[in-house]
Amino acid sequence: MNEIKHVIAGTAGHIDHGKSALVEALTGTNPDRLEEEKRRGITIDLGFAFLDLGSVRLGFVDVPGHERFVRNMLAGVGGIDLVLFVIAADESIKPQTREHFDICRLLGIARGIIAITKSDKVSLEVLDTVRLEAEEFVRGSFLEGAPMVAVSARRGVGIEHLKQELLRVAHAVPARDEKRRFRLPIDRAFAMKGFGTVVTGTLVSGTLKIEDEVQLYPTRKRARVRGLHSGGKQIEQAVAGQRTAANLAGIDRDEISRGMVLATPGIFDPTTRLDANITLLPSAPPLKNREQVHLHQGTAESIAEIILLSGSATLSPGETAFAQVRLDGPVLVLPGDRFILRQLSPVLTIGGGVVLDTRSARHRRNDAGVKALLETLERGNKEGSLLALTETSARGLTFNEILSRTGWTTAEIDAAAETLAQSKCVRIVGDAASSNFIVISESAFADYLAAVRKAIEDFHAANPLLPGIPKQELRGRLKNSRGEIFHAALDDLLDARSIVLSGDLVQRAGREIALSPEETRAKELIEREFADSGLTVPSFATVLDKLPVESRRAQKILQILLREKVLVKVAEDLIFHQIAVVKLREMLAKYRKERGPRLPIGAFKEITGVSRKYAIPLLEYLDREHLTRRVGDERVIL
Repeated sequence: MNEIKHVIAGTAGHIDHGKSALVEALTGTNPDRLEEEKRRGITIDLGFAFLDLGSVRLGFVDVPGHERFVRNMLAGVGGIDLVLFVIAADESIKPQTREHFDICRLLGIARGIIAITKSDKVSLEVLDTVRLEAEEFVRGSFLEGAPMVAVSARRGVGIEHLKQELLRVAHAVPARDEKRRFRLPIDRAFAMKGFGTVVTGTLVSGTLKIEDEVQLYPTRKRARVRGLHSGGKQIEQAVAGQRTAANLAGIDRDEISRGMVLATPGIFDPTTRLDANITLLPSAPPLKNREQVHLHQGTAESIAEIILLSGSATLSPGETAFAQVRLDGPVLVLPGDRFILRQLSPVLTIGGGVVLDTRSARHRRNDAGVKALLETLERGNKEGSLLALTETSARGLTFNEILSRTGWTTAEIDAAAETLAQSKCVRIVGDAASSNFIVISESAFADYLAAVRKAIEDFHAANPLLPGIPKQELRGRLKNSRGEIFHAALDDLLDARSIVLSGDLVQRAGREIALSPEETRAKELIEREFADSGLTVPSFATVLDKLPVESRRAQKILQILLREKVLVKVAEDLIFHQIAVVKLREMLAKYRKERGPRLPIGAFKEITGVSRKYAIPLLEYLDREHLTRRVGDERVIL
């Protein structure tokens, strides 16, 4: 049994040109679902109907034609595969005919059919004239050479012929990619008695199954798919290109509105700033830099500020340019998504564009580097795009960051990263097999290696008596340092024998601490002073007075003894020789064996011979070392 192909067809055309009547004649379903629509005889909101043509199932999105309802039309037209472009024989080309046509072109719709409706109301001569006007109107566009069928919805004339043309064009529509993460822009949300929250939309990518966990963007609220319907039938799975109604559990109707997107959880990041290539219609007024407009993408509508990146103060009618679009609220979009721009007032369609990057920084205008990046992204080559994106991020990009920013499949990301790694353009850090990796450009990684070397050298220059810098301190000296990149850099430097690791310390290879005779003598004096003191040690300031070196060098020598674990710091100004600490452990073991685990403070002072000044810090140290545990005012020896 052949698999059914799902294709979305959208109607477009002027008000009262018979779009809804034509859809009803084709499908048997009146797409006008609102009482006000039926009463007024015009489509106000989106209407839906379905037509089975054997191997193809067409989902019709019937969009409003009236100028006041164009924003509703835009909410439906974004997900369509082909347009059923309607021109009434008794009126021919009208204002909304032109606006809908402009919108279809700006959204990159590639296929369609022209339906000349109400053909029974005119003579053959008038019908031929309308055909010629329609051919002239679409010349040079995606509809040039498209099938043109004269129909009468009232009399059923031409309906079967139109169905055959719809089937033929639908077969030529490329299948949507079901391997991508799913996205369902929401055009309706309502509560149904006995079911709860229901949302509808066109599944623009991926697949959706019952019991799937989903996430609502931009709010990030999670829910579960309780049931799925398409064309009035319950289904187990919805596929890309299918009109879908999803019954959701775990979310209220009041939390959802048109313009939100249901998508794979934990993957995507909504944005308020994106880079795009925008085009003004020849009929549009000039667009000034920083002008505000209405932006429509999918089912979402935003107020957007347009930053022209070319340095020009205006974009002229008919021109195309790179721009940064700053939105008044977060939306979920991906590169390749198309949008429409409408003037703020009066509200007219003036242009549109295609998203290139959704994680863009704030750019300087007329920046050659930004222009080169956007030109690379516009070409769409995945290896080139990934290299360009990594070169803009000194920290590299994680697999999830690449996925969120591009919407590519796992296989596409893996293949592009591997190709670039083989050509020595990027480095893959982490586990490529499980898609748990970071991609960083080789130039950025080389800069990072140089920064690590310099940080080590700077530490040695400032601390000649210390053996090396702790790893955590070293990483803290490096800007925007990811742990994975840091450890990969240390591995590279180790392989090159540029550094040596000693426990947690990093030092330049071949470097040794060389103490002067005075420093060696001071080290011996410090160690002996603490060894002779047992558990009643002096303060280090007292020891300093007896040393043959100045205070700063004495502090460095003390650090050496602490790192060598000859001395043990118990409190900020309380240091013991490691021999005294070993003896203390032995005292505790003997006490526990002879007198049991309970250890009052008085007993501790008795067996150690120390005053409360030493007893409390020592007991706190023993607690930290898990040799004792405080219970009330006593300790228990573990």
